[in-house]
Amino acid sequence: MGFFRQLSLTAKFILGSLFYLKYQLPAFVYSFKRDRTERQFASSALPNGFTQPGKLLQAESSSQGARFYFEQAELEITFLASDLVRIKWSPGIAPIPYAIAHHDWADVETQLAETETGWVVSSSDLKVLVDSSAHLTFCNQAGQVLREELPPKRQGDRWIHQARLQPEECIYGLGERASTLNLRAVEDEQPSSRSYRMWNFDPAGYDPGTDPIYICIPIYCGLHRSGSYLTFFENSFDAKFTFAETATADFEGGALQYYVIAGDPPQLLERYTQLTGRSPLPARWTLGYHQSRWGFRTEATIRDEVKQFQAHTLPLSAIHLDIDCQVGHRAFSIDPKRFPKLASFTQELAELDVRFIAINNPGIRSSRESNLFLEGQVLEAFCTDPNGELIVAPVWAGRTVFPDFTKPKVRAWWSRQYAYLLEAGVNGFWHDMNEPTVFATWGDRSLPKAAQHDMEGRGGDHREAHNVYALLQAEAAYQRLRQYRPQQRPFIVSRSGWAGLQRYAWVWTGDTASSWGALRQTIATVVGLGLSGIPYSGPDIGGFQGNPSAELYVRWLQMATFLTFYRTHVANNVQPRAPWTYGEPYLSIIRHFMQLRYRLLPYLYTLAWETSQKGYPPVRPLFWFSWHDERLWAIEDAFFLGEALLVYPIVQAGLRSRTAVLPQGQWYDFWNDTVIEGDQTVELAAPLDQIPLLVRAGSILPMEDHDQLILHLYPLQHGTSEGRVYSDAGDGYGEWRLDRFWMQRNEQGLTLSWEQQGDYDFHYQGVRLHIHGLSVKQAWIDGQPVAVEKQQIEWQRFGQVYLQSEV
Repeated sequence: MGFFRQLSLTAKFILGSLFYLKYQLPAFVYSFKRDRTERQFASSALPNGFTQPGKLLQAESSSQGARFYFEQAELEITFLASDLVRIKWSPGIAPIPYAIAHHDWADVETQLAETETGWVVSSSDLKVLVDSSAHLTFCNQAGQVLREELPPKRQGDRWIHQARLQPEECIYGLGERASTLNLRAVEDEQPSSRSYRMWNFDPAGYDPGTDPIYICIPIYCGLHRSGSYLTFFENSFDAKFTFAETATADFEGGALQYYVIAGDPPQLLERYTQLTGRSPLPARWTLGYHQSRWGFRTEATIRDEVKQFQAHTLPLSAIHLDIDCQVGHRAFSIDPKRFPKLASFTQELAELDVRFIAINNPGIRSSRESNLFLEGQVLEAFCTDPNGELIVAPVWAGRTVFPDFTKPKVRAWWSRQYAYLLEAGVNGFWHDMNEPTVFATWGDRSLPKAAQHDMEGRGGDHREAHNVYALLQAEAAYQRLRQYRPQQRPFIVSRSGWAGLQRYAWVWTGDTASSWGALRQTIATVVGLGLSGIPYSGPDIGGFQGNPSAELYVRWLQMATFLTFYRTHVANNVQPRAPWTYGEPYLSIIRHFMQLRYRLLPYLYTLAWETSQKGYPPVRPLFWFSWHDERLWAIEDAFFLGEALLVYPIVQAGLRSRTAVLPQGQWYDFWNDTVIEGDQTVELAAPLDQIPLLVRAGSILPMEDHDQLILHLYPLQHGTSEGRVYSDAGDGYGEWRLDRFWMQRNEQGLTLSWEQQGDYDFHYQGVRLHIHGLSVKQAWIDGQPVAVEKQQIEWQRFGQVYLQSEV
């Protein structure tokens, strides 16, 4: 079998290579044309030297801050909240507020006072010191310095901004990065220079260290001994960020307008997502398992795939189609020859509780045989060069043109195209190639920087529009799905995006390699996305490019079980991959984890509700709850899922145990209930059928088994803790309920109280309490004695439970 499997893989590789060969000549020609266009319309040379603000001439208070007038620049400081300040340096073209969701801020009381070296403008939580030479210092009210900024520099349209970093300071964010979690590399306690580009880019497959990749967001969090802060630059131009002794942001153009937030990490994300928008609550099914591959091609193949899930008793929530299901890879198409009865097929899947997700790319085939192309020409919808000539570039559909999503009527036109697929029963869409990406032999794999964009009527070019392109595509899709199906929550997955993408779409980590290094990298990438405001993300389980070993696929799926987006996907030139691919014993292990994922849905759904309310990412770094603990700052191969679960994945071949740095407190081993003291480094067992998984003491972990809610109680040694379960119909915008539980532990036993909010009926038939870490002698529910079997109690509803412990 090994010989024939290898022969099959070789044939797939050859066919895959031939598939790509037809694009090589068009890519070569396009690269020449792109370079010629950029030379022809190159911006004028930058002036020699840099301009700095100069000396401070005047300061005056404003309604929520102050204005400062320097010799060569103006500075406006505006407090939007007591812990959130907007900094605006002029001159410069004001950004179009694509990222900003909240504009109506309550008044903030501020004060402006003169000092010996300049001025200070302050709120109840934050002070900004402005000295006479344009240095800015941000302090909390205790006087601790959070951030020190040097005078900005300007060269033509270019801005360079620098902030001093503390020696121990760690930096997180910048969107999606194939880098360390701490973007500022530290060796021998001395920071070295690390640079990152702000330019959404398709690397056509990547390994750890590749930069940039698909989603670049100019946001970073700084963490040092005096506190933490978040900085977001509202500038979508191409830029370079460098972290060494200073944090340097070098923007090719645009305004220098940015926001600084002070607080601990949860406060930073709560305030940032108030500014840029929070992710809406997704439909409950989206948190289940998704199966995809480039190679399904036909309705029959997909039907067989779904039957295999049933035959192997594996849960499945969605099937995703790749471009091979389209007609000539054209946008908004599904081949009717290979999907002859699409509407009845999607209904067939719906009856099995499986959703049908279609792919869509932004490019439109440049052909008079395409109605989309003709409509777009009439609407002047496509990007052109400064002379008005269409930008045409090779992509999967061949010669392709690109809608200008910065034009409102184009977004409206584009959004209408989703309607007929929704009518045919398509449940959601994943947006690919939307950096936007084209095929090029060398240089940038995108449109020429001179390509023209409407920019909401004020005009601009691709330097500014490139990074927001996918964001605006996602907005157009989201609005249409929301309008067309008002009782269903939209589901969109986007490969690219910018600040604010979380309002519209989930993301996946793109074309990762099938390697142990890529598995480890996924953790830092997903956590970094969460710290950049993108809470829903995940990898192609097992990697996109390559054929993982059975062990690698099992370890990857184990980790992904605790991420938000749970999907397997593969390239067209590798072996098809599904949970049963590797046979036993791997199938049984995989089945166990997939079933665990579905049992955890009450917990995951409650975390999703919390995200919609506060903006917290469900997947969190280890310092999230203990930011003062420096041991946790650089850990990038572990993560929290919510507050209860601490996950330490296995990211090396052959390991059957691993070391784990534990935060303070007590921790229960999920698999055997062993209680482990925190604030130490321990060795955790990791047989192939387990992932090191710990539960925080004090947690009330909700799970489900068919129609029963199971509350796993992990009590503290002494004290009170709280848990919540959010529930509703699982989709739509109807009634909801929030069940809140309080657990109080003392020397005699444990009390659990239950309070309820909302009008949605409690949809479980019963409740089971599973008590961990406490040997129960007797139990009473609302004063009535009840039986305890194997540390478990089953009941319908209750107000209070008392558990008496064994002496």
